[in-house]
Amino acid sequence: MSLLSDLINLDLTDTTEKIIAEYIWVGGSGMDLRSKAKTLPGPVTDPAKLPKWNYDGSSTGQAPGQDSEVILYPQAIFKDPFRRGNNILVMCDTYTPAGEPIPTNKRCTAAKIFSHPDVAAEEPWYGLEQEYTLLQKDVNWPLGWPIGGFPGPQGPYYCAAGADKAFGRDIVDSHYKACLYAGINISGINGEVMPGQWEFQVGPSVGISAGDELWVARYILERITEIAGVVLSFDPKPIPGDWNGAGAHTNYSTKSMRHQGGYEIIKKAIEKLGLRHKEHIAAYGEGNERRLTGKHETANIDTFKWGVADRGASIRVGRDTEKEGKGYFEDRRPASNMDPYVVTSMIAETTILWKP
Repeated sequence: MSLLSDLINLDLTDTTEKIIAEYIWVGGSGMDLRSKAKTLPGPVTDPAKLPKWNYDGSSTGQAPGQDSEVILYPQAIFKDPFRRGNNILVMCDTYTPAGEPIPTNKRCTAAKIFSHPDVAAEEPWYGLEQEYTLLQKDVNWPLGWPIGGFPGPQGPYYCAAGADKAFGRDIVDSHYKACLYAGINISGINGEVMPGQWEFQVGPSVGISAGDELWVARYILERITEIAGVVLSFDPKPIPGDWNGAGAHTNYSTKSMRHQGGYEIIKKAIEKLGLRHKEHIAAYGEGNERRLTGKHETANIDTFKWGVADRGASIRVGRDTEKEGKGYFEDRRPASNMDPYVVTSMIAETTILWKP
């Protein structure tokens, strides 16, 4: 008799040309990832050649029961690290049967901004730093923490090694390799300041692809933690008190910023971001006020300030950027539960298109 693991790992390529496509979309809360699988007659590499599909939006908080059909439009294809072979993961966005984007479809608006000629000409690059917390399944308490108790204070855990300092590395490394296999431009991982908290980075990615890649990387992480029996949290402040929160620092540059004289362009862009600080904060993630307190490497949520190498600023400019007179900057305000489509397109819109 075959073992369950044998069947899960069955290689279909020798017996059929058919493939499995896992259609992924963002659900009604704006953070819940949903997916379902579809058999296709053969390998596909172009999302435009994939069929549209539908689902019951009343079960995801995205449509009323009496008119519940929501249509999935395939937008980006990644290799499937779970089924492997020619099987694929498909990032989709969501529409009514009449072809109108539903309110929770943030990708459609972002795609319009990124396709604007002025934005496309600037080739906006993003590096997204996704922090997250691993929780013990039945108690919703960070991995490695004594149940009902606390570990020693922060200090030894950041980028650490050792059974008493690093918790969940098998999950983190599995995710790293699975993202590389999928074709996601994941650029690194590290243990974070709070024990049980980790970070991965996606980028540099151009325009809308940054959002696609981060959402699929989140989906892969959800699947891996499911296998491991661990709960994944994107809460921006999972543990109150003297513990670091979880953010999604967004590194950004345009073609003008990357060329000679770019530092002046960067300073003008930061000035514009400051003028729209409240609008950006409102779109940068739920519960962010619990994280942006002015402590634990954050600026206060009501204050906008920038500085070179300042991790307590809203916007941090790197020493190399200042020295070379060109480069990128880091928006440190987005929370770990931000929508990358919203944040990346909003930064591009404010810095490139918006005229104060």
